[in-house]
Amino acid sequence: MSAMHTADADYLAKHRAAIESVLSIGIAKAVKEKATNPLSAIASTVASASFASSPADTSSVLRTKSLPAQVAAVGGIDKWNALSPKLSHLKRTLDGMCQAATVEQALVEVRSVASMGHDFWAYMYMRELYSKMPEIYYGALLAAPSELLPIVYTPTVGEACQKFGKIPFYRRGCYVKLTDRGNVKQVLEECAAVELTKGPDGKYLCDCIVFSDGGRILGLGDLGAWGMGIPIGKLDLYSVCAGVNPYRTLPVILDVGNYGPEGNTNKLTIREHELYTGIKQNRITSKSEAGTVVNEPYFDGPDNFVDEFMTAANEVFSTGFGGNVLLQFEDFNSNDAFPLLARSREKYLTYNDDIQGTAAVSVAALLGAVKIRHPESSDLVAELAKGTFLFHGAGSANIGAAALLIKEAGVPACNVFLTNSRGVIWKSEDGSTGSYRNDEQKEFAQVGQPQYDSKDLVSVIEHIKPTFLVGAVGVAPGCFSEQVIKTLVEVAKPERATVFALSNPKTQAECTAADAYKWSDGAVLYGSGTAFGTCEINGKKLFPGQVNNLYIFPGMSFGAIACQAQSIPERLFMVSAEAVANSLGPEEVADENVVPNRNRIREVSLNVAAAVVLESQKLGLAGRKLGHTLQEVTDTLKVKMWVPGMGPLD
Repeated sequence: MSAMHTADADYLAKHRAAIESVLSIGIAKAVKEKATNPLSAIASTVASASFASSPADTSSVLRTKSLPAQVAAVGGIDKWNALSPKLSHLKRTLDGMCQAATVEQALVEVRSVASMGHDFWAYMYMRELYSKMPEIYYGALLAAPSELLPIVYTPTVGEACQKFGKIPFYRRGCYVKLTDRGNVKQVLEECAAVELTKGPDGKYLCDCIVFSDGGRILGLGDLGAWGMGIPIGKLDLYSVCAGVNPYRTLPVILDVGNYGPEGNTNKLTIREHELYTGIKQNRITSKSEAGTVVNEPYFDGPDNFVDEFMTAANEVFSTGFGGNVLLQFEDFNSNDAFPLLARSREKYLTYNDDIQGTAAVSVAALLGAVKIRHPESSDLVAELAKGTFLFHGAGSANIGAAALLIKEAGVPACNVFLTNSRGVIWKSEDGSTGSYRNDEQKEFAQVGQPQYDSKDLVSVIEHIKPTFLVGAVGVAPGCFSEQVIKTLVEVAKPERATVFALSNPKTQAECTAADAYKWSDGAVLYGSGTAFGTCEINGKKLFPGQVNNLYIFPGMSFGAIACQAQSIPERLFMVSAEAVANSLGPEEVADENVVPNRNRIREVSLNVAAAVVLESQKLGLAGRKLGHTLQEVTDTLKVKMWVPGMGPLD
């Protein structure tokens, strides 16, 4: 071989991975944008890349600031995955497993993996499929939503987040680190230049951002940067359920540190794990004026970290519909979540799904239970307002649901009870004392100290006689015992008792569907946060509904961005809940399913979006009018719903 040939070979060996990576992203962007001159578009992407450091992956060539700290530190994604023999071997294994070139082939492959009985492997397969063929990925999800959504989101995503660093790292997602303060806009711009497309106004097209700090992932606690699985999964549901264009979405982690093993439910070593991708420091906390522990960088002045991020997002992005990007808070600790939402909700197009989305789907399922109890009723909300409600657990989900019932559904506050670790939450008449732990709990506390053992759930049920019991404790699996269920059935008569076990994942549920049906002899109406299978009692098949906020947030977000909503008030969550309940068909009512069948999720999300748009127009919040009637709005939205084959500008 000549010296020239040797030099060529050496050069190719040194730069091949980088060249192939940039060409790959150039081709992908040209296809996404349906470029008139694809060769010119690819050349433009190549020209924008810097090969100075000869990195081995696209993210290193075109992204450095927006990768997680440890991945960026070693030189990018390929180098990170090569750093551990376990990761590199697993990546080769997944690459070999994922050879599908069509939706049908992908379904065969993922079903083969799932047939082994552990959906975590199927989750990893789907991540590999997305990295190779996103159109086929979404096509598969749309072809079999009830089968595959539990794989890419709950319940499997909980385990995936606990092991996120042990999975090969992929480029999807933007990481904004605490060390980026003062430069957050540049981080977003870098990520957007690679992952998104510019619109007519010169801003990058992004309809929705789901962002989390990983502080309270499901019922699993603080998983830090490994919590990225939640924003990714959430946005997949936006696209599959409601037709939000996936090429105009961005999952984001605000990386502000991570507690030690004491900060997560299973006492896992996260921050100090050799494969932890985030910044390896503890969270910086302080006491709020209310006496709660909060993340200090979120509240340390007008240039705080969260406001810098949200302001930068509005400066960098605009939606394909012409309005402001929707910014959805996800899985923040409750002590941070409530004040952040209160501060942000009028300033940005934003909401907190854990507080408001979960609240809305809880109310939707409660309305569904009313529809099953009283199928002849023409006013489900009025019928619901006659009930008595016991919320076991006073986190963001239950407080949000209580607020929606009282403020929007007309339920008297005296008929809504919440518990915390001190028992039923109460306050003195002047509010100076009580068992509340924060201002949010205080707002919904009963006046006067209970004169019974309010820490004992059976005693509480005997005294307040609830017709609805909703559990979202998160840390007390099995707390709805046989005695609890039997007591509830008795005190609710002549109504049928309703019990929801909403804690996720399945291992944290307050009771299983099988136990609730068995202990009540099929008398209760049941719903859960994580799906349980069909049960049979006395020869009748019962279909426990999964009370998951996927029935709310995709349609809510799609409706809000489509009509250029200025803000998202609580009223929009109430009409969303009603839209879900009104979507229940006769067969679902007969099956005693408190929410619609998962296979109808796109239809239900369209109903939610239409209700949101119509109410936004009524409230004067819509920047764009989409129709005068519900049917007109529905028809307009339907043609805007994304399907595979549509690009970022469609």
